[in-house]
Amino acid sequence: MSGGARLVSYCSGAFVFAHSGLLDGRRATTHWRYLPMMRDRFPLIETQEDVLYVHDANIITSAGSSAAIDASLHVIRCDHGSAIANKIARSLVAPPHRDGGQSQYVEAPIQERPGTSIASVLDWARENLDKPLTVTELAQHAGMSERTFLRRFRDGTGTTPLKWLRSERVFRAMSLLESTQMDTADIAHQCGFGATDTFRAVFRQVSGTSPLAYRQRFDARDG
Repeated sequence: MSGGARLVSYCSGAFVFAHSGLLDGRRATTHWRYLPMMRDRFPLIETQEDVLYVHDANIITSAGSSAAIDASLHVIRCDHGSAIANKIARSLVAPPHRDGGQSQYVEAPIQERPGTSIASVLDWARENLDKPLTVTELAQHAGMSERTFLRRFRDGTGTTPLKWLRSERVFRAMSLLESTQMDTADIAHQCGFGATDTFRAVFRQVSGTSPLAYRQRFDARDG
């Protein structure tokens, strides 16, 4: 893998990487049906259950067919920015972004349409990402008890409010890195991260790269 090449697998394609030893000591996933086989045959892999895709350094592994779309949109977003990724998602009639850590067992797609209580909360939260949002605040905005809200949020998005907020904050940061020259500390603040170090760590976990490297990629493309 010289020259900074990226490797991506879909569904059971992760076993090709596993047999080659490329996944030893790395986090990876595959279709839920094959996860026990991966754990048994390749104990050196840090197998991730109940996720859509895993981005570990320069290797991305994904679950089943719909998760492959999510992983592909993640790659497009990392290379070409959120605007292009969202445009392609719309043409596919797919959610613009689903966090890799989201469950493979989603009962309903992310609710983007207006007119539903969860969708209105998502829109409100996106407008207030610079604030330290809590589950209590989100539930109150939805007019639900926390228990009911958490259940409906999971049913509608396949993830938890805190994981969803983490991803949304990173996606907002990506957009700011692409379109502004704000420094990292200001972007971290605008996106609701309490500390710049936390922002950098979460950004790398979600995007597979650092904020600086992400910005330099777009600066080089636009220069």
